Amino acid sequence: MSEVLGPVPVLAVVGRPNVGKSTLVNRIIGRREAVVEDIPGVTRDRVSYDATWAGRAFTVVDTGGWDPDARGLAQAIAAQAEIAVSLADAVLFVVDATVGITDADEAVVRILRKSGRPVVLAANKVDDARTEAEAYGLWNLGLGEPFPVSALHGRGSGEMLDAILAALPEPPAETIGEEVGGPRRIAIVGKPNVGKSSLLNKLAGEERVVVDNVAGTTVDPVDELVELGGREWRFIDTAGIRKRVKEASGHEYYASLRTSTAIDRAELAVLVLDGSQSISEQDVRILQTVREAGRALVIAFNKWDLVDEERRYYLDREIERELVQVQWAPRINITARTGWHVDRLVPALDKALEGWETRIGTGALNTFLGRLVAEHPHPVRGGKQPKILFGTQASTSPPTFILFTSGKLEASYERYVERRLREEFGFVGTPIVLQQRPREKRKR
Repeated sequence: MSEVLGPVPVLAVVGRPNVGKSTLVNRIIGRREAVVEDIPGVTRDRVSYDATWAGRAFTVVDTGGWDPDARGLAQAIAAQAEIAVSLADAVLFVVDATVGITDADEAVVRILRKSGRPVVLAANKVDDARTEAEAYGLWNLGLGEPFPVSALHGRGSGEMLDAILAALPEPPAETIGEEVGGPRRIAIVGKPNVGKSSLLNKLAGEERVVVDNVAGTTVDPVDELVELGGREWRFIDTAGIRKRVKEASGHEYYASLRTSTAIDRAELAVLVLDGSQSISEQDVRILQTVREAGRALVIAFNKWDLVDEERRYYLDREIERELVQVQWAPRINITARTGWHVDRLVPALDKALEGWETRIGTGALNTFLGRLVAEHPHPVRGGKQPKILFGTQASTSPPTFILFTSGKLEASYERYVERRLREEFGFVGTPIVLQQRPREKRKR
């Protein structure tokens, strides 16, 4: 599989609740991942998915999950569409062909026109020829040709996908060397009021971001090109991720949507924690988001001037307990307000990005695996002892390994393999993905 270099184009899927956006997203990505239920506004948590069509990769952002009662439905849809559209390279606008054009659809169309983004119009729920005729009434929206599709049955989805590819920009040509993807993309993440904006201002050397002692001042992510250590970096300052996306109201929901999108679009996330406060469940949840997205990670404990001896003692215990899953992430202690130790960020970023892009030759990997299996074989279970026969590194960013085995390895042994890989080859600051391919039993 060829690795995708540079940013992958983004397609936002917008439309009223219950027009079948998530079913259509599942159809586009070719698997059931988006939550589908016959209740408007089910889409809430996970919003971006990887998709490929005709050999081209793109990201699909499934928008939705707003609360229709929050503030007038049309307004909620407008806000949701505006944010999704501002992040995307092209938009798939889904309309229910059996219902026709509603006022809410008209409101979205106005935003889409204003945005100047290319739009593909999908007339969904076209399950037969009769509904197809109704779909063509959607020419009146003035967005060009409507593509009649049935998300449920897959009818017409090929033509729609071809139109989507035509609307998305071509991915950048692959170039070898430093210039792939331009400046390194860094997302600054953390819960509200831990000092993310103060850190960005200190790095940029000027007041670029509104800083206020009210939690959650920053709602929109601000992309900043900042020169550090003689190089240019792109920092994406994200709104604090709120407690639970489900509990988030209006703009907070969009803020968390944008934060997860920012993590997806970054190469590395700097998780800012308030050193003077206990590590919370919310901090751990943000860590999970970064790990699941496969991004490099640096942890910055901010407000270190407020950490006394006693707090330091408890913080060490919390780190052992709460950050056990990410012991590999470089940690730095800083005070963003005064700039104390902020210069330690660049070496930590470099180290983590280097780990994220580390590649091990197949020969060296198999020599290492052979030694590991000889020293510490897999325990025998039920008379069977699975063995690692061969391994290969499929990709970097994050480092992904495929282990060909004689049977399924236990999770504890997999963790052991990961730990030894880190001891041997470093992999500082990056998650490692291990995929198993147990050998199929031959049927006699």
